[in-house]
Amino acid sequence: MPRLRPALRTARVAAPALLTLLALADGARAIEPMPQSVVSVSVDNAKVIRLPEKTATVIVGNPLIADITLQKSGIVVLTGKSFGSTNLIALDGKGAMLAESTISVQAPEASIITVHRGLDRESYSCTPNCQPSVQLGDAQKYFADTSGQAEQRRSLASGSK
Repeated sequence: MPRLRPALRTARVAAPALLTLLALADGARAIEPMPQSVVSVSVDNAKVIRLPEKTATVIVGNPLIADITLQKSGIVVLTGKSFGSTNLIALDGKGAMLAESTISVQAPEASIITVHRGLDRESYSCTPNCQPSVQLGDAQKYFADTSGQAEQRRSLASGSK
């Protein structure tokens, strides 16, 4: 075997150690939280999502935008409450982050018609006939009148006043 210079011999010995160090560093990255993803849901709608195994705690950044209900086996029901975006964080029993996702709450796209009367806005659900359907951002009077009628109807149906 030819004789190597001392610098080459050192490099030849150091290379496997460097590869081992890089492999260990790469393994350390494997225990970092999963990459961030975006979960979209419409206002007043729910979506079922599965969290990573061993999730013990679930946090929603802004509960005015979205709400969660933890079910069995890591299943979560995510409900859109208001327009906007927030985040959802899943932690294990020791408080280590398992996953983080962005929650995007959007307006329902299908069958909602928006009518503008000057600065006032009214929303209607057209499935297939158009009926009032209050949405966030509707004119205050329209929202209050329509919501009041719906609440009064619900009270009459349930027999309570």
